[in-house]
Amino acid sequence: MRREYRLACWAAALVVALLASSNAAAQQKSVNAAAAPAAAAPTAGGEYAKRFADLCAACHGPNGRSDMPGTPALAGQHSFYAITQLFLFREGRRDNDAMTAIAKTLKDDDLRGFSDFIGTLPPVPPPKPSSPPDPARMSKGRELAQQHKCFFCHGNDLAGGQQVPRIAGQREDYLQTSLQGFKSGKRPGYTMAMTEAVSQIAAADLDTLAYFAARFTAPAAVGK
Repeated sequence: MRREYRLACWAAALVVALLASSNAAAQQKSVNAAAAPAAAAPTAGGEYAKRFADLCAACHGPNGRSDMPGTPALAGQHSFYAITQLFLFREGRRDNDAMTAIAKTLKDDDLRGFSDFIGTLPPVPPPKPSSPPDPARMSKGRELAQQHKCFFCHGNDLAGGQQVPRIAGQREDYLQTSLQGFKSGKRPGYTMAMTEAVSQIAAADLDTLAYFAARFTAPAAVGK
């Protein structure tokens, strides 16, 4: 547990440093642009949109919604969360051969560029299921989510924010694998929150949580 805690702190510190560097670079670019507005270079967003299409879309989908089993939907994820995961892949702290191979080729600017672009992808709902969700299982999933503070961290709409991922509408198989990884300690987190949250949850209940989150839709706002 101490090793995982040190890893989480180390990753958090370096990701914050990357983000701070990104903000400083963005401010300097603004100063440079104000001083010399005539030179219009391609935007980083445009560059990384193309690179995402070339490098990432085959697995993650051109709109960030993957049809490939076990591959997470990136649509609707937050840039802070994305840069953390890309960093963990690059440093070999997350276990996925394909992602590690790609991430090892990325420089710090690339981590920022890809994560900033991912942060612009709007949420894409999952394909409509062939049958409606099981009411009993959804009720149990909601109960578990409330009991283990899923709504507290991920929000009442499970849309996450900052370093906390969107889990509403995420692929069920990916959620299952992630929850099992947090429980076993194989999946590192930005902090120890997820490991601690799932440590006492039965495996069957983890599957129920994944079932619930994958099918969860936030209630419509009043007046809309």
